[in-house]
Amino acid sequence: MAKAQMLFPADFRWGTATAAYQVEGHNTNSDWWLWEQGHILQNQRSGIACNWWANAESDLDAAADMGTNAHRLSLEWSRIEPEPSVFDDHALDRYRQILQAMHNRGIEPMVTLHHFSNPLWLVEKGDFNRQIVVEYFQRYVSKVADVLGDLIPKWITINEPMVYIFARYLGGVFPAPQQMGLRAGLEAAKHMLMCHAAAYEVIKTKYPEAEVGYAKNIPILEAKPGSSFVSKWWTRRMDSLFNGMWLDAVADGRMRTFLGSTKIKGLAGSYDFIGINYYTRFYLRFPPPKTFFETEWTPEAVVSDGNYGEVYPAGLYRAIQRVLKYNKPLYITENGVPDAADRLRPSFLLTHLREIWRAVSFCYPVMGYYHWSLIDNFEWDRGWTQRFGLIELDPATQARHLRRSGELYSKICYRRGISSDMAEQYAPELMATMFPGESPQKVIG
Repeated sequence: MAKAQMLFPADFRWGTATAAYQVEGHNTNSDWWLWEQGHILQNQRSGIACNWWANAESDLDAAADMGTNAHRLSLEWSRIEPEPSVFDDHALDRYRQILQAMHNRGIEPMVTLHHFSNPLWLVEKGDFNRQIVVEYFQRYVSKVADVLGDLIPKWITINEPMVYIFARYLGGVFPAPQQMGLRAGLEAAKHMLMCHAAAYEVIKTKYPEAEVGYAKNIPILEAKPGSSFVSKWWTRRMDSLFNGMWLDAVADGRMRTFLGSTKIKGLAGSYDFIGINYYTRFYLRFPPPKTFFETEWTPEAVVSDGNYGEVYPAGLYRAIQRVLKYNKPLYITENGVPDAADRLRPSFLLTHLREIWRAVSFCYPVMGYYHWSLIDNFEWDRGWTQRFGLIELDPATQARHLRRSGELYSKICYRRGISSDMAEQYAPELMATMFPGESPQKVIG
């Protein structure tokens, strides 16, 4: 019996997350399929990925068995509209089957319309650098809403727009657009904001009761310890650009950068909730390294596989605090750690959920948590070298195995909270800090 518990509200969403390109397999009309040739670590390929296009239902069975009641997934634009204005009814039928399967299992869908991947024809027409993309995106969203909207209570228009901009236009680790550089990236960001506003209007016109938001990656950006005044100034500017610009623009309808201010029609207030994707804290300095973020950590830092980032649970609470001023419901739409050995993930889950519990205890409007990810998947430019899944996957054999962290998350979902006995069993190193001096049968919250 747990000596201490941190309980969440009865209507809290306990979910997992995936993205279409990373799990479906054989998305041959996507720009990522072409980009895989020569741009992925160890020359890996996605192949059939997790084979979701043929058999998503088996992993949804596992998600239901774990006790989850929500799942965030994305739709692959290149499947739905393989050629301009040509929609694939078979693809839409398959997505309908997957969404219905979620409902049948008591899992509420949250659907993302754009998650890093584009149709090849869109890239040929200029990607997000051309304003015509707004018309294309609006057409795609309208079709999805017409065919699938009755099954989608929650929508994400665009996933991690600034990650997309930085990785594609500045970092060169995502498929290269026709134009690169900061100015091209900011122009693309403006068009992504316009796409978001257009999608919001389409969905709300057809389904007024639907909840529509976006997923914003909010890393904690700090100047490297011991940095100069210039590095601290640079960090503030980059934090404003990477984190602040999008959040403020959707709130008040005006995109502000060092190039000036642009008012975007229909953008102000075009969201019902904010999705927070949180993973890590990064250090910055000026002049920036080639990797933009520092990849050297302080001696006491716990760093995840592949030097992906520092495990910094307090940053999630800080990210939540940052967006409170917008007065919108919040969902943690991604949070996870690459950890093939499953050494860090149990404590990662418990410590990050503790930060969410802190927020909920202060009546901060955090409505749900979607762990990234349900299953190991193809991690973009990092291929199969990083494993985020609660379920372990062998891509060659498609064999699955529920990790210990998956067992822990299942207990969390069923109990609607975290407890001292969970910590004692799965991450005993946390007992002294998470549950110091707990008394028998003490219930917190």
